[in-house]
Formats: sequence, structure tokens, C-alpha cells
Amino acid sequence: MSQERPWLQSYPAGIPAEIDVDEFRSVAAVFDTSVARFRDRPAYSNFGKVLTYGEADALVEQFATYLLGELQLKKGDRVALMMPNCLQYPIATFGVLRAGLTVVNVNPLYTPRELKHQLVDSGAVALVVVDNFGVTVEQVIAQTQVKHIITTGLGDMLGFPKGPIVNFVLKYIKKMVPDYRLHGAVRFRDALRLGKRHPMPVVEIDHDDIAFLQYTGGTTGVAKGAMLTHRNLIANMQQASAWISGSGVEPGKEVIITALPLYHIFALTANGLVFMKLGGMNYLITNPRDMKGFVKELKAVRFTAITGVNTLFNGLLNTPGFDQVDFSGLKVTLGGGMAVQRSVAERWKKTTGGTLVEAYGLTETSPAACINPLDLKEYNGAIGLPIPSTDACVKSDDGQTLPAGEVGELCIRGPQVMKGYWHRPEDTAQALDADNWLHTGDMARMDEQGFFYIVDRKKDMILVSGFNVYPNEIEDVIAMMPGVLEVAAVGVPNEKSGEAVKVVIVKKDPNLTEEQVKEFARANLTGYKHPRIVEFRNELPKTNVGKILRRELRDTPAA
Repeated sequence: MSQERPWLQSYPAGIPAEIDVDEFRSVAAVFDTSVARFRDRPAYSNFGKVLTYGEADALVEQFATYLLGELQLKKGDRVALMMPNCLQYPIATFGVLRAGLTVVNVNPLYTPRELKHQLVDSGAVALVVVDNFGVTVEQVIAQTQVKHIITTGLGDMLGFPKGPIVNFVLKYIKKMVPDYRLHGAVRFRDALRLGKRHPMPVVEIDHDDIAFLQYTGGTTGVAKGAMLTHRNLIANMQQASAWISGSGVEPGKEVIITALPLYHIFALTANGLVFMKLGGMNYLITNPRDMKGFVKELKAVRFTAITGVNTLFNGLLNTPGFDQVDFSGLKVTLGGGMAVQRSVAERWKKTTGGTLVEAYGLTETSPAACINPLDLKEYNGAIGLPIPSTDACVKSDDGQTLPAGEVGELCIRGPQVMKGYWHRPEDTAQALDADNWLHTGDMARMDEQGFFYIVDRKKDMILVSGFNVYPNEIEDVIAMMPGVLEVAAVGVPNEKSGEAVKVVIVKKDPNLTEEQVKEFARANLTGYKHPRIVEFRNELPKTNVGKILRRELRDTPAA
């Protein structure tokens, strides 16, 4: 066994090699089990309003019966959810799942073009949208199959007087809610009231039913819907909860900071599903971009876990007052979504006392595939070990499995790997081979202990005079400069060498110069890796989750 899975020798004590995917029939069944176990425990907190598992359950039921009884939706129908982190999100999500329908998560910051693509491609028949983004929906709704629209204000679930005050401030003082008209739309709270009139029917949900159509690939071309089944997500919940079980995590006692959006696969599973299974409380941060406000919230709560991406952790560390937050309860800090930089991980450890543990996953793997042991004493630069019931290998371009130490494409196989891409058989065939290996597009190597290291995205690799240059390495080095706040490295065409390295930097020290950066690179990087071009910008283009969009830096000249 260990010959095939060398990583098992490096597993922390007590973590099983396999998980039981058959313990639950559906994601809804996991939620029902948590409600039964943790009924009076807090499940969600947002803007000071707390919902217990029992209270959430009642609202979930009302939303499910609204969809089935009032709207007469049928099994397999898709319901799009377009909102940031707020109490309506888990209510709607678990309502859709309990009703045997499929959730289509939509990034609320989408442009009308992106929104139309996703609604049309998914064939969503219903849409829940927060008022702030109603104006985007108004522009495209007539060109989609959506028949039912449910609208809501961010304050709608907060009770009186807080709810109306929040809605008033957002609309009239902060001007964050443009006027819009959506004919026939129903308010979320009215939908819940209407749902009360209908009994909850028995809904048969199978392992292979699609729970989420989770769109991905926006950074690599047209967005595709990954079909994530109930089995995929149950598997990932079982895998992740088994992995964190040894880190002092106690069912019914954890508070996780949910700042990454729940519509993104990382927070959806890690926070929204895994910590729900554990009976934890998701402390929802609606606008993490307001770093001052975010730190203020962190000071008000004793939290035990937080997930994030490198840019989020970096932003917190550079926000005044973060070092005064109470970290005494912090057990788990999980970083994913993009490479965690050593300089950020080391500062996190120094400031919070806890290790920033890097994990690796993809939308297509629901998302967790590899996680580092949570008892790591310090950052190790690896993405970790394949989690229980997961196989991983590194393959050459001609499909051969490579030995430890060699770089090739990372491939993943396990019960969390998607069914395929929605209505895209060619793309599915490209991603999943005949032996069910998912080809990730990430270049990686494995060491003798079974730890995997991402070297870079296949597509982001820079080719300088025939040498492979990995942007992550350049970024890691430049990020160590005290005057650098953020950095991205990309390849640009070069007559002599084919491509040359360009770095784009956001300064922390306004006096930082191009020559200082180049000098630092010369001291720390071999010749062909040196940045030939250094560009300074006020900010870097990022996805909604904070991943830096290198593609845009290649495509657009300096502003």
C-alpha cells in the first residue's frame, strides 16, 4: 500500500487512509444530522445577528417548500444564487439542496456579459439576488430562461431595528444599491412566508444527483460548470473533517471566520460544509475588502479557525490593529486558492502564534485534494499530502507517471473528483482521462515522503532561452523585500530569449526603485530568472477571491 501511496507514512496519527462516503445520502442529510445534534448552538453570525442550527433549519424548510410548493420546481432544476456572505446565503443554499434541486453559485460582481453566460449555460430557472446587484440582473434577465426572481436586502434577515437601518445606510448613505426594476420579483422574506403554507414533501436525493454547478475557468477562458454531485461533496466533507479532527477541533465548539465568499468553492466546502458538519459557527464577513472594518470585527469575536488566500492574509497583516486581535483560541489557519508566500506565512506565525497551513484544491475536486498536516511547526512550501481516499501522481506530457523529485503535471483521483463539465463532453474528456485521473494543469513534484510541491501553472510558466521559469518562485523572492506590498511575475515576448520575466509591484515603501528590485533579484535568483522589466502599479488585477490575474498583466500595458 505504501509503495502506491508513499504519503501514508507521513500522515499524522489517527488520520484514516480511507473515508466512508456512504455514511450520508446527501449534503442535505449532513445538514439534518447537524441540526439534530447541535439544534441550540449558533450556526451563523452576520452584522451581530446570530442564527442557531434550529432557527436556520426552520428557514431552510420554508425556502425549500417555497421552491417546491409555490414555484413548483422539479428535481434537477437549477437555482442561481447571486449574493455575498450574508444569512440569506446558507438558508437559500440548504433550501435548494433539501428540495432536491441544484445550486448555481454566481459571483455577484459579474458584469452583465458574464452573468448572462452563466445563467444561459446553466439553464437556471430561478435566481436569488441581493439588491446591490439587481441592476446587473435587470440588463440581461430577458435573454435568459429564468422565470422566478427572488430579491433581498443585506439587512433583511437581521431583525428590527438593525435590518432596516443597514438597508437604509447601504442605499442612501453609502449609495451601494442602485435603483433597478425586475418585473414580478418576490422578496426573500415573502418567499419564506409563502413557503410556510406548504408541507415539505419527501424528496429522494441520490449520491449521483448534482448538488452544485460550480463555474470555473474564468481565468483560462470561458467559464465552465463543474458538476459536483452529492457524493463528491460528502466525500470532501468526510476527508477534510477527518484531516482536522486531530487538531483540537471539537464538534459544536468552533467559530470559523468566513471572509472568502461562500459562492467560491474553497469557502463553500471548507467553511460552509465542513464546519456545518462539525456544528461550528460560520462568522460571515460580508465585505472583507474593507480591511479596517474586517479587523474591527475580528477584535469582537474569539475565533478558532480562519481560511483565506495569500492576498487576504497579507492584507490583514498590513492593516493597523490586526496584531491586537485575540488569537488565543486560534487552532486552524488554512490557506489555499493560490500559492501562499513564505514571507506571508512567516509573518502570520510571528503575529498570531499559529502556523499558516497550506492546502491545495480545485473546483473540479470539490475542492480539497492535498492538505499539510495541521501540526506543522512552520511553513514548509508544500501543498501537503493527498487526503484520505485520494490518489495523486505526477505525469509527463506523454502520460508516464514520473518518480519522486521529477516535475510534471499533477493528476488527482478520488471520490471528490467532479462528474464532468456541464454540457461540455470535449472539455470533460480533456480534463478526465480513461483511468479517471483529473489533469490539473499544475506543474508539481513529489518528494520521498509523499509531500507534493506546486511548481506553477502549466499555462503561466515562462520560457526563457529554453529554461522553465516559474512565476511563483520569482514572486516569493521579490515578496521578501520589505518595500514590496504585492508582486506578480509574468512572461513577456522577447526577441533574444523568446520570453523575459516582468514583475509588477505594488509598493509598501513609496521610495522603492526599479534598480533596488533588480539588485535584490540578482542576489537571490539565477541569471535567466532575473526580471528584465519592473513595473509599479497602485493595485494588481484580482479575481473575486483575491487570486492575482497574471493573464491580465500580460495582456494589458501599464496604466
